[in-house]
Amino acid sequence: MELQALPSRIGQVRRIVSAHLRYWHLDSLIDRAALGVTELLTNVHLHAQPDKSCTVELELLLDRLMVSVRDHDPRLPVVEDIGKIAPLATEGRGLAMVAAMSESWGARPDGDRGKVVWFTLPTSVPPAAMPARVPALVTAEQPARRLAGPAPARSAVAG
Repeated sequence: MELQALPSRIGQVRRIVSAHLRYWHLDSLIDRAALGVTELLTNVHLHAQPDKSCTVELELLLDRLMVSVRDHDPRLPVVEDIGKIAPLATEGRGLAMVAAMSESWGARPDGDRGKVVWFTLPTSVPPAAMPARVPALVTAEQPARRLAGPAPARSAVAG
């Protein structure tokens, strides 16, 4: 789903992600996926240059959900040392929260198009309980895409 990472849109994306996970019978992942996508979109809103355009993708792999946010800023995120953040600070904890609540996460350059920041969550629903056809989260103008391989099992920041 393509969007401008503006505060008003972030809430809409959270609701869309939640609805999609309910459709996939992954209700147990809704809170963590919504938190993670909120943090990644907030980072785009606060830090991405030259614009706030981004793409959110949900991909259901065999035993995990991958959530990724692609933006046009080639700079990879910097993870703050949580011990150095002031206790009442309102910024600087987003990626640490994503790391804490996800199975794995990472960031990678996306050629000359920017970067992708992603995280995975393990699914606990057996494949037989999943819908026969698993649609991707897309806009009407964008065809569905899927990854062929499994997600990495560790966090990684390329650079």
